[in-house]
Amino acid sequence: MVDILAPAEGETVYDPACGTGGMLLAAVERIRKQGGDPRTFFGKLYGQEKNLTTASAARMNLLMHGVEDFSIARGDTLRSPVFKNSGGGLDTFDVVIANPPFSLEKWGREIWESDPWGRAFAGLPSDKSGDFAWVQHMVASMAKPHGRMAVVLPQGALFRGGVEGQIRQHLLELDVIEAVIGLAPNLFYGTGLAACILVLRQQKPAERAKKVLIIDAASLFRKGRAQNYLEPGHAATILQWYQDFTEVEDRAKVVTLDEIEQEGGTLNISRYVLPPIGQDIPPLPEAIADFKAALQRCREAEAQLQKVMVEGGWLDE
Repeated sequence: MVDILAPAEGETVYDPACGTGGMLLAAVERIRKQGGDPRTFFGKLYGQEKNLTTASAARMNLLMHGVEDFSIARGDTLRSPVFKNSGGGLDTFDVVIANPPFSLEKWGREIWESDPWGRAFAGLPSDKSGDFAWVQHMVASMAKPHGRMAVVLPQGALFRGGVEGQIRQHLLELDVIEAVIGLAPNLFYGTGLAACILVLRQQKPAERAKKVLIIDAASLFRKGRAQNYLEPGHAATILQWYQDFTEVEDRAKVVTLDEIEQEGGTLNISRYVLPPIGQDIPPLPEAIADFKAALQRCREAEAQLQKVMVEGGWLDE
C-alpha cells in the first residue's frame, strides 16, 4: 500500500490510525531500499493512536528502526485530531495512509454533527460504521494539489447504500477516487473479512481523470491455517497493475465515472471484473482436506464449549 503512494524523500507522511507504526516504517523502508536517505523523513512522520500502550509501542518501534525525529500523538483521531495548523484547521500531508478499525461503531458521530474541521463534507456517516468518517478525515488531511491517500476498508464499504452510498457518490463527483483494489479474505489480524484498498488523490494525472481502476486481487495470497498471507510477489503484481493503469484480463479494468453511474454508483468489484469460471474451485483432494480440517476444528470448539459449560455449572456431565 505504501509503494502505491510512492512517498518520496522529504515528503510528509501521516497515519491517523497508526497502531504500532508499521505503515510509517514502511515509508522509511521504501526510501532505504531505493538507496535514498531515510533521514529526510526525520521530523516529517506523523501518527495518531487512541490506545496509550499502542502509541508507546509505535514510538519505540520507530526508534528501534533508527528513526529519531517523529510525532506520534495519543488521542482519538475522529473526535479530537491532534495535528492542526496555526489557523486551527487540520494539518495537511503529502501522503496519508491508514488501516483503521473496520466498521467502528459509536465512533464520534455526535462530534461530527457540528464538526469544527468540516470533515463531514460528503455526508455524515451513521453510528453503525465509521469507515467513511476515516475516509473523509483522510481526504481533508491531503495536501493540495499533490496529496494522495490509501486506506484499507472492508469491501462492504464499496457497495453499502444509504448515507455511505451518498458519500461515495460525492467522492466520485469530486473525481478523487483513483483506484479500488480488492484483496483476499482473512489477510488482516482480527477479521476474516475480505478487505480492499481505496486509493484517492487530490488531483489525478490528466490521463486518469474521470476514470477509476478496479483491481480484483482476491486470488493473490498464500493460504495459511489460521490466516492468509500476501507475499512480496503478490504485492509487486498489484503494484504493477496499479502503475500500468490499464486493463488486465480477468484482473483489472479501467472504468469511467459514467460507467459507474450506470451501475448505480457502486464500486463493488464483481460489477466490473469477473474471475474466470471455475478459478475459485479447488481440486477435489484439497476441498476434502479443507472440509476435514474445518470439521475437526468444529469438533474441538464444541468439546471446549461443553467443558466450559460443565465447569460453570450450566450443563450436567
